Amino acid sequence: MPEHQEHQGHQGQGHQGQEHQEHQEHQGQGHQGQSDHAGHQNHHEMMVADFRRRFWISIVVTVPVLLLSPLIQDLLGLEALAFPGDSYILLALSTFIFGYGGYPFLSGAADELKKAHPGMMTLVAVAITTAFAYSAAVVLGLSGEVFFWELATLVDIMLLGHWVEMRSVMGASKALEELASLMPDEAHLLQEDGSTEDVPVADLKGGDRVLVKPGEKVPVDGRVVEGRSSLNEAMLTGESRPVEKGEEDEVIAGSVNGEGSLQVEMEKKGEDTYLSQVIRLVQEAQESRSRSQDLADRAAMWLTIVAITAGAITLAAWLLAGRAFEFALGRTITVMVITCPHALGLAIPLVVAVSTALAARHGLLIRDRSAFERSRNLQAVVFDKTGTLTQGQFGVEQVVSVNPDSLEEEEILRLAGAVESHSEHPIAQGVVQAAGERNLSLPAVRDFQSIPGKGAEGKVEDRLIRVVSPGYLREEGHLREEGHLREDPADDTDDTGDRVEDRIKALMPALSQAQERGHTVVYLLEDQEILGAIALADKIRPESKEAVQKLHDLGIQAMMLTGDNQTVASWVAEELGLDDYFAQVLPDQKSAKIKEIQDRGLLVGMVGDGVNDAPALVQADVGIAIGAGTDVAIESADVVLVKNDPRNVLDMLSLAQATWKKMLQNLAWATGYNVVAIPLAAGALYGVGVVLSPAMGAVLMSASTVIVAVNARFLRMEEAGD
Repeated sequence: MPEHQEHQGHQGQGHQGQEHQEHQEHQGQGHQGQSDHAGHQNHHEMMVADFRRRFWISIVVTVPVLLLSPLIQDLLGLEALAFPGDSYILLALSTFIFGYGGYPFLSGAADELKKAHPGMMTLVAVAITTAFAYSAAVVLGLSGEVFFWELATLVDIMLLGHWVEMRSVMGASKALEELASLMPDEAHLLQEDGSTEDVPVADLKGGDRVLVKPGEKVPVDGRVVEGRSSLNEAMLTGESRPVEKGEEDEVIAGSVNGEGSLQVEMEKKGEDTYLSQVIRLVQEAQESRSRSQDLADRAAMWLTIVAITAGAITLAAWLLAGRAFEFALGRTITVMVITCPHALGLAIPLVVAVSTALAARHGLLIRDRSAFERSRNLQAVVFDKTGTLTQGQFGVEQVVSVNPDSLEEEEILRLAGAVESHSEHPIAQGVVQAAGERNLSLPAVRDFQSIPGKGAEGKVEDRLIRVVSPGYLREEGHLREEGHLREDPADDTDDTGDRVEDRIKALMPALSQAQERGHTVVYLLEDQEILGAIALADKIRPESKEAVQKLHDLGIQAMMLTGDNQTVASWVAEELGLDDYFAQVLPDQKSAKIKEIQDRGLLVGMVGDGVNDAPALVQADVGIAIGAGTDVAIESADVVLVKNDPRNVLDMLSLAQATWKKMLQNLAWATGYNVVAIPLAAGALYGVGVVLSPAMGAVLMSASTVIVAVNARFLRMEEAGD
């Protein structure tokens, strides 16, 4: 059963309206609404359990219904199972299946009819109601054949499709829970005597000061009143490198503190925090996402009209021809029951099942089928930078020595790597990794100390070695801003200061390209003497350029959306040949940027991996998450790329195209069954002795179903990375 068709019916039961109301109630509560989100998730789980229970119970009851049905007994040679009064037992069992298993479709049909928009639920309801009412009348004395077997198997197949669909819907609200979980529950509240007390974040009020220890998450939006450290905001803002924070600087709740301690005065909490605003954006985008009708839903609407019209015409035609009412009614019921073939209910789900399994084997996890189907028409793909087009980790791009004749580049890297081996800072890890790639043996370090927000130092081979940021040199008065000498070096009469500036000036030509590209530069010092510098940058994935080129070959625009600075973004865009890029974009702006691209008339796919990408992933027509990214990004996405390879976007497009073709083929087979079966069931060729009996209708139905199933198994895809 197509998930979307079932989803429409599910709306008819009032669940969707209830979900919408719950979302509206949750909006604006931020992480304090985590318990509400859990309750919302429990609501979904209860619905999934309900459909699962209805399916299995109906399946169990269907077995005796089939064994007791005269038509099935005749086909399988099981006449020995018949016994006096078996028709009443058959009626009782079928009544249970009709009422219990068929309830979702009956109530869904009522809602579709209220909206004057009949779809699959109405078609199913018409078929099972007609089959049940007519068959019950036959058991109670009307001349004819029972259709209880049709009723039971149709209910089972449709319940199965509904159950599968609801399991996929259940994951939609998990993104909100994952976002809420990023916020710490407690904070270290500073007392007047300097001590701290652990209190719930919800109990804090404006003006309270909290202590944020190294490695902890910042509990509130606020500003630093004491201390200095570097904060990792990559998951929130997309900035690839840690951001230095000192007194009067603003900090964002949910960011991770680095090596120093901070005292933060709270300015915002709960629903007003930056992260809570991101949560609201995800909620709003989920609520406003359109649920366009797919082909099978439209086919169901037309088949409903055809079933009722053909049935009415058949009844009137035979009555006008002078045939008995019971004969005319028998033909009419046969037409209306046969009009809802099992093959139509299976045409899409069978392709979906094969497509989903095939996708999983190729590193694609499909979370939203309708969005996945839309991807075949994408006109633009927007990539996040950090962790998507790039590797999300620093790599050494350049090593420069002040005096290459006396100190080689490898020695610069060896000394820096020794000190940085004691640090967990991302830049430090990049230096150590580069030293390892060059097979450099790192000497032991004594008296290691972190310089909060500025670097680290330690004694290496009895030499005091420092690896410091430009901020350290600015603080010492040697630089006026990152990468530039002071405008008034002559004012510094200290000989050491003059030597430092001379050495910085000597490094500048070699580092000019790194500065133009926005690379991060750290300096190696022995005591206060600069020995050299190391330029680092977030490495571009080698697969990214191929992915961009293949998108261009398909006529699809490739763009980039990043929270990183303009210089870095420009460099990456130029390296990859992107059609457009947007830099320094915060999460609340990212979804707006996607909307802006959509307003150009483009169908947009968004590829990302961080919390900062969640609103944009939901806003996009197709949200695609890199599998190694955050749970929030994955839960916000429609498709997950497990392999961390941007080329998998091409695999997704290829599979979406192939899947759509199979769906069209299966729908053609399923509806083609009706083209043949309906006229024959109505008795169009009765005059020449040809009439479609219920038994022959069952055979045609089975043949159509088998063809649809076999055709679905032939689905194939080609990998872009091959």
